[in-house]
Amino acid sequence: MGRVSNRPRRAAVAVAALTVLLVSGCSGAAERPAPTPSPGGTSTAPGTSAAPPASDPAARATALVATLSDEDLVGQVLMPYAYGDSATKVSAGSAAGNQALAGVDTPADMISKYRLGGLILVGFSADDPTKGNQETTNVDNPKQVHELTTGLRAAAGRLAAGPAPLLIGTDQEYGVVTRVTDGVTLLPSALAAGAAGDPKLTEAAWRAAGAELAAMGINVDFAPVADVLATRSTVIGSRSYGSDPKQAAAQVGGAVRGLQAVGVAATLKHFPGHGHSADDSHQDLPVLTQSAEALQTGAWPPFTAGMDAGAMAVMSGHLDARAIDPGTPATFSHKLLTDVLRGQLGFKGVVITDGMNMPPAKRWAPGEAAVRALNAGNDLILMTPNVGQAYDGLLAALRGGSLPRTRLVEAVTRVLTMKFRLAETPAAQMSTLNAPEHRAAADALAAAAVTMLRGTCGGAVPGPITVTSSGGRDGTRAALTAAGVQVKPSGGTIVHLVGYGDGANDLRPDAAVTVAMDTPYVLTGAKSPTLLATYSSSRASMTGLAAVLAGKARPSGRSPVTVPGLPATTCGT
Repeated sequence: MGRVSNRPRRAAVAVAALTVLLVSGCSGAAERPAPTPSPGGTSTAPGTSAAPPASDPAARATALVATLSDEDLVGQVLMPYAYGDSATKVSAGSAAGNQALAGVDTPADMISKYRLGGLILVGFSADDPTKGNQETTNVDNPKQVHELTTGLRAAAGRLAAGPAPLLIGTDQEYGVVTRVTDGVTLLPSALAAGAAGDPKLTEAAWRAAGAELAAMGINVDFAPVADVLATRSTVIGSRSYGSDPKQAAAQVGGAVRGLQAVGVAATLKHFPGHGHSADDSHQDLPVLTQSAEALQTGAWPPFTAGMDAGAMAVMSGHLDARAIDPGTPATFSHKLLTDVLRGQLGFKGVVITDGMNMPPAKRWAPGEAAVRALNAGNDLILMTPNVGQAYDGLLAALRGGSLPRTRLVEAVTRVLTMKFRLAETPAAQMSTLNAPEHRAAADALAAAAVTMLRGTCGGAVPGPITVTSSGGRDGTRAALTAAGVQVKPSGGTIVHLVGYGDGANDLRPDAAVTVAMDTPYVLTGAKSPTLLATYSSSRASMTGLAAVLAGKARPSGRSPVTVPGLPATTCGT
């Protein structure tokens, strides 16, 4: 499927929904070679495996690994993307995309040919800072996603590693990076959770959202973002829980516990800390100039908190930590991934690369990049730009000795252990999607996040209200009319909304209220007597904002980042 932006439609709906709330509230393929003998000297036919000696996931993984051929072992460390919204039936365009990527027509063919350990579902969201490595989209709605994941698992079940269910992951961070957006409970952004400051609310919300991911067949979430927002990074921004390492750590721990309680693996990203550079790894190699000690105290507490909470995975970032391994992206750094992450910090789970189709990883050919990443300490290779070349490069390196068999076996054992652990938790039913109790958890978190950075705490905004926004979103009056609300296009108290990517030129000088729906830095230049932040434009966030403007709720949040010239809150301490 081709790259299609859905920003205008979703932005219009978000602002239209908010306006309804504000006004009503304030006014009332080819075959690979035959399997080679496994390290133990036996060969196992595809689709079969030795019976696990025990129910323990690690023991089952070890037993299964001993039966796998070289080809099977190599395939288990690959987690590419694919074109098409179905496992077996794709458009001509998607087939062409898969042919260029992997020499096959369908996602199911890709799994079968390369004996894949996993697949990532990709797509776009409004104001998406990760769009640079989203080559296509294969998520549309929950029913389609569920049918896709069912087909993918059916293909994987016929592999020699089939007893360990396929890993199916996606970037469901909530906020500006959200792959499945329709028909599911949408949480506010991570920065909103940081403003709420209550890890229990965060855990409850992520547990609800994670149950919905599991119901759709997704068992790995590339979240939460554990990066501390030490800079005004636009690529991390509201994806982070804030600039205070200790407070962000508590939030990350809550998110991990919520996700994994319902059988979805949490992935801490992007180690060693993307928020400590303002540069974008989707474009170049960001440099971390901080000392090793500064990273340890300022960047790593959320990662260690997530590990303490039991996070099954950590994502390595394409980041140059000059104090530790200068010039080498962390994704390819043995010092960072093996000596620091595993040795110093004690992580024992699965290490996953960031997208290998991003510029810092493409300095090497796909095969060499995959080998370098495995040797550095990664266990899963994510989003290689060419599946066949990565597969062949790993297999050649294994047989040639440049990829030690012990390293590959170690990686596959970790991957299979995670698979068996995830399989122990039954997935929720599709009927739970967007359930009232799930929406209530999201609403509670979003309501607690609303922050007043200027103005009189607790007072209602006098109506009628005219809602404007930096993007001039259409559809607002139509949505209000459909709701039976009388609205004038002008003349009311102006509430102006600014969001992702907006700056001083997007502010409105005559606005009585200015609301930041992403990072709140832009509020520094706002002239409005009342300044509020929701950090998110989700329905839950807009509901919370409407209650505050109507004087029905107190904005109890505190800005989790410093906004020059403004306090963290004007509502209490």
